[in-house]
Amino acid sequence: MARARDVLLLLALLLGLFGAPPATPVMAQADSGTWVRPADGAVTDGFSAPPVPWARGHRGIDLASSTGTQIRSPADGVASFSGVVVDREVLSVNHGGGYISSFEPVESDLQVGDTLTGGETVAELSTYDDGSAHCDSPCLHWGVRLHGEYINPLLLTGELEPSVLLPLHNR
Repeated sequence: MARARDVLLLLALLLGLFGAPPATPVMAQADSGTWVRPADGAVTDGFSAPPVPWARGHRGIDLASSTGTQIRSPADGVASFSGVVVDREVLSVNHGGGYISSFEPVESDLQVGDTLTGGETVAELSTYDDGSAHCDSPCLHWGVRLHGEYINPLLLTGELEPSVLLPLHNR
């Protein structure tokens, strides 16, 4: 009995159940289906959460596009960052409720504080400073953070359903 309790405690710790933020479903805070993709291309590289915050992962999705493609705000928001990060221009939009989208590599004339409407053009797809692209061919990298943690952006467009953990029943 004690061994089973210890195993469950370890599993809970590994899953981050202790000290986690309040269990508010993502869909309750961002109305699924009201967000739109910032570009229309196919997903060329999907979301892959890292096992720990500092580890390797793909913290967003890549959408096939061509240089110069107009990038849309996926939902209403306010420009919260527009500038160069390392070797590419990045645009971040604060959508409220803890949601922040980021897009790269893009060119944008937006200023921090500019108010945006969902679907409004906010940038154009660009390249890195050396002319290269994020992917093998031009693509937009779209990341979304919820209270600082990266989530799969497709959860917000209604293209994916969130995972649901069912209770463990004793047999």
